[in-house]
Amino acid sequence: MDKRPIAGVLPLFDDGRESVWMLPGYLDCLQEAGLFPVVLPASMDAQEIAQTVEMCDGLLFTGGHDVNPALYGASPHPTTVWNTARDRLEQALFALAYERDLPIFGICRGIQLINVMMGGTLYQDLPSEWKSDTEHHMMPPYDQVCHRVTLTADAPLARLLGCTTLGVNSYHHQAVRQLADGLREMARSEDGLIEAVYAPSRQFLWAVQWHPEFSHRTDQSARAVVRAFAEACTRKAQTKTL
Repeated sequence: MDKRPIAGVLPLFDDGRESVWMLPGYLDCLQEAGLFPVVLPASMDAQEIAQTVEMCDGLLFTGGHDVNPALYGASPHPTTVWNTARDRLEQALFALAYERDLPIFGICRGIQLINVMMGGTLYQDLPSEWKSDTEHHMMPPYDQVCHRVTLTADAPLARLLGCTTLGVNSYHHQAVRQLADGLREMARSEDGLIEAVYAPSRQFLWAVQWHPEFSHRTDQSARAVVRAFAEACTRKAQTKTL
């Protein structure tokens, strides 16, 4: 039996319970795309981080906490809540994975973390910093369309899906503000927020603001995006056997 490519999944942190956890949708959508998802430890030293990047064929940066605004030179908004241990772990993992051109996929916080790590900034509180009638913080069920995004012509996402607009779910209160120099946008919301990005200098570095882990069972486009990540992980795994 062929071994499935390994996707390292960044854990979700629960501050109140001093624990880590995982939404099954993250793992389910990766498994359905042909990957073997592994939830990573909440803390690792430099050697363990290097071992993780060597072991994994790709990394998924999940949703959850805000990113510490100090990382992009901003003072915290009253609504901003971050976890220092998570930020440090993801900073170190991203830096090494980026350096080694490991496939990287970001969801929600993931797009924000990636943008900050590459030199961009964030809106910390959309209700007060981005006045709009577009809903970005939907109520359940989370597999429904909340708003639409316009796909950037000739960007990888538009080529993959073969369309110019897309209905997405949405559950966030922060967003990309200034896009990092090394990133290019792939989608914008109805009210003008950047909702998907990629790094043209890397074999696969994509991130979306919406949540395919909730919508993959009902939305073909969500499955297609996850499959694109899985295919990149497969290519990476194949290079290890050559």
